[in-house]
Amino acid sequence: MVAMTDRAAARAAKSVLAARLGADPEVVGVGLARRDSGYVLKVDLADPRAASRVPGDVDGVRVVTEVVGVVRALGPRTA
Repeated sequence: MVAMTDRAAARAAKSVLAARLGADPEVVGVGLARRDSGYVLKVDLADPRAASRVPGDVDGVRVVTEVVGVVRALGPRTA
């Protein structure tokens, strides 16, 4: 049986994970996601090879990855 992770624990673990992965250019996002077992940390990646650098859990909170590709800012809007 998997223990449920509450939002407060997931947020604390997110801070730790974001600090750990923040300098990795292949990591384009770190956030929280709801799963059946409560909250998990979700890491968005630009390249699938970066998944090997992402831990499976942080402070007991499960980490999942998703390859979303490179994230780019949109150009300015014109009216």
